[in-house]
Amino acid sequence: MFKFFTQKKWFLWAYLGSAVILTSLWLSVQIDVQINEWFGGFYDMIQKALAEPNAITMDEYMGGLWSFAKLAAMWIVLGLATSFLTSHFLFRWRASMVEFYHSVYDKARTIEGASQRVQEDTIRFSRIMEGLGTSLIESIMVLIEYFPLLMGLSVGIPILWFGDWEYGLVTGALIWAVGGTLLMIGLAWVLRLVGIEYDLQKREAAYRKVLVIAEDDGTVRPKTLNELFEGVRLIHYKSYLYYLYFNIGRLAYLQVNVLVAYIVLAPAIVAGVMTLGVMQQIIRAFGRVEGSLQYLFNSWPTIIELASVYKRLREFEGQIESMTELEAK
Repeated sequence: MFKFFTQKKWFLWAYLGSAVILTSLWLSVQIDVQINEWFGGFYDMIQKALAEPNAITMDEYMGGLWSFAKLAAMWIVLGLATSFLTSHFLFRWRASMVEFYHSVYDKARTIEGASQRVQEDTIRFSRIMEGLGTSLIESIMVLIEYFPLLMGLSVGIPILWFGDWEYGLVTGALIWAVGGTLLMIGLAWVLRLVGIEYDLQKREAAYRKVLVIAEDDGTVRPKTLNELFEGVRLIHYKSYLYYLYFNIGRLAYLQVNVLVAYIVLAPAIVAGVMTLGVMQQIIRAFGRVEGSLQYLFNSWPTIIELASVYKRLREFEGQIESMTELEAK
């Protein structure tokens, strides 16, 4: 799966492409930080305007909107370019995997579900990595930028349970996000979701193989197809039930999550020790830090799918290696 990073043919895309993608993600985070600063100034201007008629001019107000439009335009253009480049990068990663499987397909074709591994699992791997990989890197970059920013904004502002402690906001975000992530990991482990996903794909592969054989072999009985599909039906129903249990905890957490920033800022809001602009900056920065820390939580269903795909491809490659070693002997 990782020959993309070791073969000379792919070095340019693997390493220069990675560097360009990382740089563009970093620039996107920098623009996001500037947007966060804009929120502070703009909402302070709104507070001033609402407190006293004609305290600001129309030019000042429209100028504030125009400042946001320029930042948003840069963020959109950079995001589109990053998405385009990432798609090409990951397709070439998939191509390196497929080329290897093609080179050994005379052996691999005898492995059950080989066609599905080579065609379906490689494309699923690249598509999942496109969203999951870039999100992980961006989350790390957001933490690097927003942690010190959040600590600076919280100076002198009382935080629920932490008082005036300068690390109160980031500690609150850390406790809440890590707690939610551990909750999801615990639920997924208890419900064995990765194993269910793996079993689901395995039964689908067996069903698909018999369907392909039945296209050319008239001796395949409908009863055989029905028996296989019954197994597919049962594993799907099982997955629906287990994901229902999983989503009860996940959705309950996400609903409470909407109010967390307002809860921890309750003492400062009630005491009126900050302006509307500062509150908006803090809430947005808190949300960005919290969202990055919740990366595993928010991505858990996709991570389960990726783990299942990875497990199947590693199993496939392991069988190919075993067959090669037997031939060598």
